[in-house]
Amino acid sequence: MVSRVRVWLNRTYAENVFFMDQLRRNPSDRAVEIHATHGDPDSPVLAAADTADLEPEGLSPAAYVEFALAVCAKRSIDVFVPRLHQAAIVAHRADFEAVGTALLAPPPEAVAVFRDKVIAYEAVQAIGVPVPPWWRVRSADELLAAVEELEAGGHKACFKPASGAGGVGFRVITRAPFSLLHLNGFPTPYVQLDLVLRALREAEEPVDWLVMPRLEQPEVSVDCLTGRDNVVRLAVGRTKCGRRRGFTLDERFVEPARRIAEGFGLHHLSNIQFRMFGEQPVLMDVNARPAGGLHQLSLCGVNAPWAAVRLALGDDPGVIEPPFLGQDYTVVSAPRPLRGVSVPAQRVEEAAVLPKAVAESAPVQAAAEVLPL
Repeated sequence: MVSRVRVWLNRTYAENVFFMDQLRRNPSDRAVEIHATHGDPDSPVLAAADTADLEPEGLSPAAYVEFALAVCAKRSIDVFVPRLHQAAIVAHRADFEAVGTALLAPPPEAVAVFRDKVIAYEAVQAIGVPVPPWWRVRSADELLAAVEELEAGGHKACFKPASGAGGVGFRVITRAPFSLLHLNGFPTPYVQLDLVLRALREAEEPVDWLVMPRLEQPEVSVDCLTGRDNVVRLAVGRTKCGRRRGFTLDERFVEPARRIAEGFGLHHLSNIQFRMFGEQPVLMDVNARPAGGLHQLSLCGVNAPWAAVRLALGDDPGVIEPPFLGQDYTVVSAPRPLRGVSVPAQRVEEAAVLPKAVAESAPVQAAAEVLPL
């Protein structure tokens, strides 16, 4: 009889409730038990998991590794998908393997390269992947010089933190004076240049920003699954142009994504994003983790989360070609259940196993319909 697979996701995105659904509806018909931890008791991933804990707050990366090792040993976790403190966790891969846990995450060298966008851009340029023009700025004068050079070339300037995930901190520079027009309608990413310069000049510490031209749509987000042998098993692009989403195997996007995943050892799941600079696709960002929208590949007949778990456990799924490309679609919000009660207090007999900051888990029932894959 095949044993169930125990998977842990820590402080993951709300959208990964669908990642969890797909693990349960795996084509191998293998029983899966999902443990989730999060700092927000109202995260839907806690309600979607079989067991759940609140994350301990205030732990250093090193202390969090000790906490994670204790959780993996106590709960007999087979596969750990770390998001919080990923860099510290992957540096201790051997310790997790010693307690029987496989990490579904790249090696520390790959994580380090792509934590800093400047290092990442320089690294991928060296292997021939196109990137947009960029400037690393730390002061008002440096930002102004970069903006003026971009505008002289007919481009609109934008900036974002040199390190960070997603669109956090992304802004588009405008020279239009602040007026009531900017207070009408919904908030936008536009910010007045004079306000940014004033904030930088009044700041007590330098910033670490990347300034570049605003890149155009479509945005193509290539989901990759790569083995520890540096061979890509799966690479499918998800396109976004306004509300319209779709899928592509266009080599202009998929080939450089493969080159990055294989060249830098982005083992397991990664997400490599491109946009257009004129007529040329250029790299926008690399995420050394599964994307929140990974589950959308189910529309192409692919269960990427389960293939990744299989690969992490040493059961190589081989090269995966989508049997078809799903039709164009859009994304809408939908209700998800939350836990009805707070996490109960930890039992006394378990106090020696986990840090005191960790609350005792309680089984929760996954609700709502799941995806077919």
